[in-house]
Amino acid sequence: MGRFLLQRLFTSLISVIGATVIIFSLIQLHSDPRQLFVPDGGYGITEAQWERLGEKLGFNDPVPVQYVKWIGRTIRGDLGVSLAQQRPVSQVLSRKIGATLQLALGGWAFAIIVGIPLGVLAAVKRATFWDYLGRMFAVFGQGAPPFLVGIVLILVFAVWLRNTPFTLPAGTRPQDFDFRYYILPSITLGWPAAAGLMRLTRSSMLEVLDSEFVKMARGKGVSYQTVIWKHAFRNALIPPLTSALIIFSNWLHGALVVESVFAWPGIGFVALFTAVNDNDFPLLLGSVFIYVLMFLVFALLADIMYALVDPRIRLGRRSR
Repeated sequence: MGRFLLQRLFTSLISVIGATVIIFSLIQLHSDPRQLFVPDGGYGITEAQWERLGEKLGFNDPVPVQYVKWIGRTIRGDLGVSLAQQRPVSQVLSRKIGATLQLALGGWAFAIIVGIPLGVLAAVKRATFWDYLGRMFAVFGQGAPPFLVGIVLILVFAVWLRNTPFTLPAGTRPQDFDFRYYILPSITLGWPAAAGLMRLTRSSMLEVLDSEFVKMARGKGVSYQTVIWKHAFRNALIPPLTSALIIFSNWLHGALVVESVFAWPGIGFVALFTAVNDNDFPLLLGSVFIYVLMFLVFALLADIMYALVDPRIRLGRRSR
């Protein structure tokens, strides 16, 4: 286990450096961030003032030097200051992460509670009404765009039926929890993930149910319920488990479409849409750095949980 963790730590370090180098290089191809301060194309500013502004913001250094300085500050916990908002990047992200976390948990809970049991049911009741119902649920979930699903849910439940609010009131804080406001956004965010988990669970369950050890257990007189939940389900859980953890890490960085449809005060709109449009490179780089770290942490958790779910897996050991 120790050797495996060291290997993952090394590969994670390479992944963080690679992702940030790519984003840092792509930012240089966009318009000069100094235009945020002189939006009229530099009209009314002298060349000396332009250079002093670049020196203040660190744009006069070569790109490799800029990156080394940025990564050094980031390692010390300083993500820089947002050019557009003139606030520390960590402060901008921390004020929005609470709402994003609540939305991600709601969508993740919906995906797990609906997707995995429906996949098990579809596999056990293959070629029956329940199997066809599960497949139809998956087709609609993976085929319908999230913005369309959100708009339809708002139209039906918030406009026609008028029994479900669809957006948080202005000034709502993350700690002001009201379950009603999370129903429609959570379903919109979690339906595609639930569809994917349903298909993964169904395929894994069918593969395990057709295996020889399951047939042997049934031949020895083991009850059908025990075979399904103790033998088949536990062995079929690894692919859905991986997918569920990666999905959750993605949502922690913000679900831009869902947050836009429901006017959700999360980091998706602030960190992605606004930062890209304004070429606010400190905010964009800080967001990418935090996202990569979260992704790698959840990927590591998925690998560790493999050993807990299936004792046959030995992390860090080569099969002989």
